[in-house]
Amino acid sequence: MGGPLRLPGLLCVLLSLSRAGAQGSQACNPRCPPNSECVNATACRCKPGFASSSTEIFTDPLEICDDINECVPPMKVSCGKLADCQNVEGSYYCTCSPGYELRSGGTNFTNESENTCQDVDECKQNPRICKGRSTCTNTQGSYTCQCLPGFELNPEDPKLCTDVDECSSGQHQCHQSTICTNTLGSYQCHCRPGWELIPGSVNGRNSTICKAVKPFFTWPLPPGVHSQSLSRFFEKVNNLHKDFKPVAATDTIQNLIGAMDDLLKAPGDVEDIALPVRHQVATQLLLGLEQSLRTLAESLPEGPFTYRSSSDTELSLMNQKPGNGNVTLGQSHARIHLDWATATGAGNSSTGTTVVGILSNPNMGKLLVNASLVLDPEKEEEVQKAHQGPFRGARIQILSPVNSVFLTNNDTEKLASPVTFAFSHDGEISGKRKEVICAFWKIDSNKSGHWDTTGCWKLGSGDNSTTCQCNHLSSFAILMAHYDIQDWKLELITKVGLSLSLVCLLLCILTFLLVRPIQSSRTTVHLHLCVCLFVGSAIFLAGIEKETPDGEAGPRCRLVAGLLHYCFLAAFCWMSLEGLVLYFLVVRVFHGQGLSTRWLCLIGYGVPLLIVAISAATAAATASEGYVGETYCWLSKKHGFFWSFVGPLAFIILCNAVIFVITVWRLTQKFSEINPDLKKLRKARVLTVTAIAQLFVLGCTWVFGLFLFEPYSTVLTYIFTILNCLQGLFLYVLLCLLNKKVGRQGRLWEELCLSPGVASPLTWHLGLAGEGRVPQVGLHGCWEQVLRVCLFHNWHQPQSDSGKGLCLRQGTWEGTWSGVESSQAPLSPGAQAIGVWYVKARITPSQ
Repeated sequence: MGGPLRLPGLLCVLLSLSRAGAQGSQACNPRCPPNSECVNATACRCKPGFASSSTEIFTDPLEICDDINECVPPMKVSCGKLADCQNVEGSYYCTCSPGYELRSGGTNFTNESENTCQDVDECKQNPRICKGRSTCTNTQGSYTCQCLPGFELNPEDPKLCTDVDECSSGQHQCHQSTICTNTLGSYQCHCRPGWELIPGSVNGRNSTICKAVKPFFTWPLPPGVHSQSLSRFFEKVNNLHKDFKPVAATDTIQNLIGAMDDLLKAPGDVEDIALPVRHQVATQLLLGLEQSLRTLAESLPEGPFTYRSSSDTELSLMNQKPGNGNVTLGQSHARIHLDWATATGAGNSSTGTTVVGILSNPNMGKLLVNASLVLDPEKEEEVQKAHQGPFRGARIQILSPVNSVFLTNNDTEKLASPVTFAFSHDGEISGKRKEVICAFWKIDSNKSGHWDTTGCWKLGSGDNSTTCQCNHLSSFAILMAHYDIQDWKLELITKVGLSLSLVCLLLCILTFLLVRPIQSSRTTVHLHLCVCLFVGSAIFLAGIEKETPDGEAGPRCRLVAGLLHYCFLAAFCWMSLEGLVLYFLVVRVFHGQGLSTRWLCLIGYGVPLLIVAISAATAAATASEGYVGETYCWLSKKHGFFWSFVGPLAFIILCNAVIFVITVWRLTQKFSEINPDLKKLRKARVLTVTAIAQLFVLGCTWVFGLFLFEPYSTVLTYIFTILNCLQGLFLYVLLCLLNKKVGRQGRLWEELCLSPGVASPLTWHLGLAGEGRVPQVGLHGCWEQVLRVCLFHNWHQPQSDSGKGLCLRQGTWEGTWSGVESSQAPLSPGAQAIGVWYVKARITPSQ
């Protein structure tokens, strides 16, 4: 019975399952979400590997079936050792960890029992997995690349080994006397330039030791230079060389700059050295300092170095392996920008480090004063075009410190690419014919030097900085150039005016010497005044120009400057004496005769000689180059030396102006007292002529010269030049042509030359012109005229015993002279000669 009863039950179960499957194949209501399946057409259930957030069976169509991560707790599946579980959508699988693989060569498995993971030997699998200069070493589950000695792994690529730069990283063991040079995988130690291996030492990485072959600087005292200050400086330099050690290169540099500062702060007797020799000393100091710093910099550790002394001397340098780009080096006084190839040079690429340095010395300019400036042809043409005149030279003023640039590259006379500089300097003072320029110190063939602009040009300039570019290196500075442009119109006026003035002054001198009726103290003053002006004008016209407009003044130029100083001072002194003579003549006419000729000469020539002697002695004692003009052979404006001329000039002009006012005022009174009924026109004319005469004779035209300082005034220059070049003409017109006595005797000379008779010269000597008197004819009239001649000359000449009875002592006329002798009138030699001449001319024909 049991068997038959079981069969219907089994059938019932199969029947129910078949119905359920039929119902599941039908659409669910509601619709099931993704990753789920329908249950009994009325509910949903998540598929295997997924789970809902609510119950296993749900009816909410918004329910979500999320993936079950079998690789994490609490469902974490164990894959075994050296394997990792990898979750996938609705399932998972196991795989070997990196560096391992299944023994069968498969990739995935699902049970721990299937785990056969073992290590992979990457070095055998890929022999080139590690790149050059390295070896591969297998490790459990991985590998490593080990670099050969001298190489290290690249941080960006652990499979790549690169060279270790032991020199720049400090990993070398080179001695301080050597230079480290990096090689591929290693380095080398070799001696520094100017050093050699010590005995027993060999070239190598650790055993190379060197010693100095030559000193790092050799600065002997220039030949022929005697200076205690320079001797002390070179003694300090030699001591630095004796005690030099490469490890103490920093201290040596500082001591060297300190010694230079001590020399330049108080040059002492260096400033007494002649200018060309002083420039030669400055050239030697610049060259020696540049070479020494270049050599000492090679002993410094790699990297930048900066030092600034208490005297504001500043050194900035870079000592490092050259790169491929540009290098910029700066400090407070200057900045330099150039490329590494220029700094290194073609022949120094394998010597290790490259040195770039710049030294700014504010005190070096003391030794470079009064140095000449040479413009390159293009710049000179630009200046001439801008100022519309020939370029004669330039005076300079150093605005910036002197900046010396030094590189490892010694061949810097012609660089492939220009170097850019930026220099700081004092504020520029604008003015006519002035310009801020970039210049360098160029060495001459005689080891001296001068400023030059060839190969340098200005890129831009501000109030306190200027940017320049140069295609060579040397010592540079920013200069203020004061251009001297030749004014051909002014030069023509000067030459023509002075030539005419010399002729007129010579006529004045002859007139004052030969015309006797005008002889007086005033004539003496006028004579010496014209002599001084004549000599001074002749020297000015012949020798005022320098041998070279912008060069050093030689002995000839100094002599010309001294003579001009003396002549013009003497002329001014005689002008002042003219004022004194006028004062005694007009104001103090009743109080004596005034100054004698001896005193006039003593004052007129002695006072200027004393001034010039004191000025020359002061210039020699202070080495101030007083008789060295900037452009001409004249006094220098520096150190106030020009006031040795301007001071007396101003004083004399002031005194003469006062005398002029007093004299004109007293003359006005005297004209009124002498003839109150004098016509106003005639009085005005006389006063005007007198005033004009005093104006020019007393040198009032020189007042324009007091205003010929900066700023440059063209109008005042032309006025001053014209008036003073024609001063000789003014003197001749006012003192000779407008003088009635001179005119009267001039007419008598003319009559003497043109008349066949001899009455005219006798009439001239008798002073009878204008009186209508004619000499009598015959013996009695002849004696009368001779007597008048003798008496006339006796009035004009001092008494002389030798003249007594000597008018006629010859021939047939000796006995006839008793009538004249009885008068006992002392006769001068001139009167006697005229008497003899007259008797010969008149009596002889009658006999």
